[in-house]
Amino acid sequence: MDGKLKIAVIGGGAAGFFAAINVKEKNPLYEVTILEKSNKLLSKVKVSGGGRCNVTNELYDPILLSKKYPRGENFLKKAFGVFNSKDTMNWFSERGVPLEIISDGCVFPKSNSSQSIIDCFLLNSKKLGIEILIKKPVDSIIKFENGFHLKSVDETLYFDKVIVTIGGQPKKAGLNWLQDLGHEIIEPLPSLFTFNMPNNPICKLMGNVVEKATVKIESTKLISDGPLLVTHWGMSGPAILKLSAWGARILESKNYEFSILVNWLDKLKDEELKSILNNVIKEHSNKKVLNYNPFPFTNRLWEFLLEKSSINNEMRWNALSLKAQNKLINTLINDRYEVKGKTTFKEEFVTAGGVSLNDIDVKTMESKKVPGIYFAGEVMDIDGITGGFNFQAAWTTAFIVSRSI
Repeated sequence: MDGKLKIAVIGGGAAGFFAAINVKEKNPLYEVTILEKSNKLLSKVKVSGGGRCNVTNELYDPILLSKKYPRGENFLKKAFGVFNSKDTMNWFSERGVPLEIISDGCVFPKSNSSQSIIDCFLLNSKKLGIEILIKKPVDSIIKFENGFHLKSVDETLYFDKVIVTIGGQPKKAGLNWLQDLGHEIIEPLPSLFTFNMPNNPICKLMGNVVEKATVKIESTKLISDGPLLVTHWGMSGPAILKLSAWGARILESKNYEFSILVNWLDKLKDEELKSILNNVIKEHSNKKVLNYNPFPFTNRLWEFLLEKSSINNEMRWNALSLKAQNKLINTLINDRYEVKGKTTFKEEFVTAGGVSLNDIDVKTMESKKVPGIYFAGEVMDIDGITGGFNFQAAWTTAFIVSRSI
């Protein structure tokens, strides 16, 4: 094989740069070119994690790690045996980007800025001599005996091998050129999104965060837990985002109109809560219910939940009837909200769907339909919950591509 193979990387995002750098490091004689359709490189890396970039997660075991992916679990279980989150942390540390693990296991640059990751990629690409072309959309790929012709704008480029790292696409049309090559495309749809609750009074509490809540989609088995954030349009936070990922296709089938049940006290059951209330009534009997909030959320939310339970703020704890107590218990652990619509983070959108994993060899990330074409990242039918897992899938699949090539 010619030592000067020409490698195209289609897509200048996380998976694209990781693949390009690792290919070039392993094969210095290869000519590696990144083709990005827009004029911005690494745009998703830039905005991820609120501009901090949640690089990965401190979950190293391949089996446990793979369970964080609503789509792609079995595929990634094998892939993580080759390159996992510990390998990712070592990779960045070895290239001058110190990382830190925060309390929930998420991993960020110590600089607390995504620019550290961007600078690492750009610096290493320049050092290795990787060519970067912006405003170079690929309209089609033509396979011939010894390589590929990539049609871009008004020119045709030749490459020996092609790595596709275009990320998740909001519409199936964005993957037509891969379907034309014979690949099965799973219909893309949003995965991580927040819940809209138009005109619901809860929205007046925007900014309130409950650190441990549990949320269930009514009439389904879908349930999630974690921090819950009240927004001016509805609800967000990890508990909601995880639920949207696991329920992506079910919620789409409902046209994003459904009801949720919120347990504001995480997994607390009614009998446990009854016991807590009984103790409060004994020990704080003469205090007004509004003035004594025994739960780990703000007084504003407490006042809202009391009102929702039809409990007068001026009432004292020892005056709460059994009926009022039961209503409060139901509100605290089984609070119902109607959802009508979603809000997707446009810059950080994650999609379910993409190139079917049946068409990809997990050992190499090479297409089974068109040898010489490889895939990495979210262009495949892979997506993870929030917490650095989508980036980890990108790093892992891109590394395997580089090893294969």
